[in-house]
Amino acid sequence: MAIKILFDFVNKVAPLRSPGPRSPHLLQIGVFTMLSALAVAVASSQPISSQAVLSGDPALVGSVSSNGSDPGVSTSEGQRPDPLDFTSAELAELNRRFGVHGPQPRLAQLFSEGIDHFEPLRTHTLGRLEELRPVILHESARRAINPMLVAAVLFDEMRHAKPGEDNPIAARSGLFSTHGPAQLGLGEMVKQGLLPADATPEQRDQARQQLLDPDRNVRLLVGKFARLRLALGMNHSRVFMASGSPRDAKALATLAYLHNGKLDYPGRILRHMQDPELHALIYGTRRPQPAPLI
Repeated sequence: MAIKILFDFVNKVAPLRSPGPRSPHLLQIGVFTMLSALAVAVASSQPISSQAVLSGDPALVGSVSSNGSDPGVSTSEGQRPDPLDFTSAELAELNRRFGVHGPQPRLAQLFSEGIDHFEPLRTHTLGRLEELRPVILHESARRAINPMLVAAVLFDEMRHAKPGEDNPIAARSGLFSTHGPAQLGLGEMVKQGLLPADATPEQRDQARQQLLDPDRNVRLLVGKFARLRLALGMNHSRVFMASGSPRDAKALATLAYLHNGKLDYPGRILRHMQDPELHALIYGTRRPQPAPLI
């Protein structure tokens, strides 16, 4: 709550100027600097557990595979299963197969919460997503992936990108391990069969340049979800809809979890998927503006 109040004040009192050619990096630097100070100040007044427990979000229920037992049947009669509720057995299996972890430390969660309430960055990110909308819709339809899942992940990752991460020179230096709107690395290209595991330095450099291309990056993100869905034995012939069934919602939460690897991440993504403005951006109809009469 304190973070939200502080950002409401900043958004009203100190609006940023219209973005210029170099504004994305300047905006990110300003956000990270301000949030670091705010998060430390707020966190210092709140107890932070020294142990990273797996119950930072509600525990996750039901099978991570769509072929498992039906999570639509609640253990408590009359209650709808929580898609963010993973059993300890599921968490252990996902950790064994994919190397996922528990939630972020509380300080990092405060940092993420602060970014979520920074309106200038939100507006700038929505503008970038508008440009990516055609490729999001096309690739999602081609692979039967929910476009709102793709948009929600991009919306989150672009707002949390490190300053300078998409600079070609920095990318070539190997300073950053992930690149592009979806924050993907060379490892994902290897898993999708697009880069040899023993790639030469030249091949790796070319792969990094592909990751920096926004459209190519989005295609790789959709391909990643398709790859993970297949690895989990999920139904790959239809689009999962969070509002359609508890099983679909659980599948979407699991895919989001495996993308980022942190247990608090699926909750953020499912919230973004319900964002009215983001929903309108993806599904809203565009009517051409009539030319003014002279």
